[in-house]
Amino acid sequence: MTEILYENWEPVIGLEIHVQLLTRTKLFSSAPNRFGAEPNTLITEVDTGQPGALPTLNKEAIRLATQFGLAIHAEIALVSSFDRKSYFYPDSPRNFQITQFHQPLIRGGTVTCDVEGHTRHFAVHHAHVEDDTGMLKHFSSFAGIDYNRAGAALIEIVSEPVFRTPKEAVAYAMAIRAIMQYLNASDCNMEEGSLRIDANVSVRLKGEKILRPKIEIKNMNSFHNMELALEVEIRRQIRAYSLRPHDPQDDVIGKGTYRFDPAQKETILMRRKEEAQDYRYFPEPDLPPVVLTEQYIEALRAALPELPHQRYLRYIADFKLPPASASLLVSDKFLSDYFEEALAYCSRPTALCNWLISEFSGRLKEKGLTLQQSGLKSSNIGKLVKMIDEGTITGKMAKLVADEMLADPERDSEEIVRNNPAYRPMEDTAALEAIVIQVVKNNPESIADYKTGRTKALGFLVGQVMQKTEGKASPALVNELIIKRMRDEKS
Repeated sequence: MTEILYENWEPVIGLEIHVQLLTRTKLFSSAPNRFGAEPNTLITEVDTGQPGALPTLNKEAIRLATQFGLAIHAEIALVSSFDRKSYFYPDSPRNFQITQFHQPLIRGGTVTCDVEGHTRHFAVHHAHVEDDTGMLKHFSSFAGIDYNRAGAALIEIVSEPVFRTPKEAVAYAMAIRAIMQYLNASDCNMEEGSLRIDANVSVRLKGEKILRPKIEIKNMNSFHNMELALEVEIRRQIRAYSLRPHDPQDDVIGKGTYRFDPAQKETILMRRKEEAQDYRYFPEPDLPPVVLTEQYIEALRAALPELPHQRYLRYIADFKLPPASASLLVSDKFLSDYFEEALAYCSRPTALCNWLISEFSGRLKEKGLTLQQSGLKSSNIGKLVKMIDEGTITGKMAKLVADEMLADPERDSEEIVRNNPAYRPMEDTAALEAIVIQVVKNNPESIADYKTGRTKALGFLVGQVMQKTEGKASPALVNELIIKRMRDEKS
């Protein structure tokens, strides 16, 4: 479908992903690093750029960033350094940011992820450590600045311009989030700003080797909006070039920084794009170089946990999960860990996966909640699937039990079944056989279809019986009785 939409045009997308690291204190000060405090209460002289205040590097930030570099098989610099990036904006109290421009900590690397059922490998150009800015807060008649976030430790991950569709870019960004979560390096909460994504977007005619002018889209606040923003901008550029095919490319698409308006579904110009020289980068005089040893790097490499793509391959090989389901699970560390905890209580990974993704996550989404926010215990969902497998309850009953679990997350699923007589499967075999006989008698066409090899006809017959028993019959037993009845009639 994408090929038809873009016709003879090819998008070229690169991402800059800013991830706030889970350090106890900020990158260059002893101020606490946490979200949600009263404005301007988590600051020191260093964070607000007071004269004479000197930065001191947080070693934990370097450790977490190095782990990320190792996770993507990048080159870790034994010697890296910090630079000053000068710009004047109210949320930057020093009027410069301390970042790594000339000698970043991480160079190269590859992010492996699943894109619509296909494993892809995307190249990273580099990643560097830097400190965050404050936050501008706009009110009806004035604006204020909260410096609580100023100085928080960030890692900025810069991809190569390797993405050709918005879906590829989103899959890569989700893989970055998952890697950071598996390393316990960041919570990657987009709503709180600990994961922020900027995209550089251009288009060119298929077969062209040059890169046309690019624009930057800043701070997209969800993966859904990111995909939508990229699609909107790609179409805008294609339309602009198509209307002005003979004009200079720089006149058609001028370099600029845009924001995405989800309500209007359009990208809106914020300012014209700065070039690197506009920031007047120069070495940070108050910080010495960061020097690492081979032994330090190898110790961190040896301590790496199982990473998302490794877990994805294990789920497919060991649990026989469909690739799409495995991909969905591993992209969210909480959901994947929850799945493994629940699996200790039942023996069918695929059934458990379906219940987590389709039934529980689906119902919670309607309420604006996630599984993590629900309070549901993984053991109770595992036991629910086990009761279905053992024939204690039917699938239809299980859905009713799930409703009760969501209404009262503290209740044990086995206790819910035990205390409600309605959750007892139909045990009267004679009565069930009578219903089967009646259904078989009333549906001769389905019987004939089944006997000619149309197996779906059996499912229809089972459904008829389940409807008459209000879902209380065991589907396996119903299958058995219907097949036996058809054989008896044949003989």
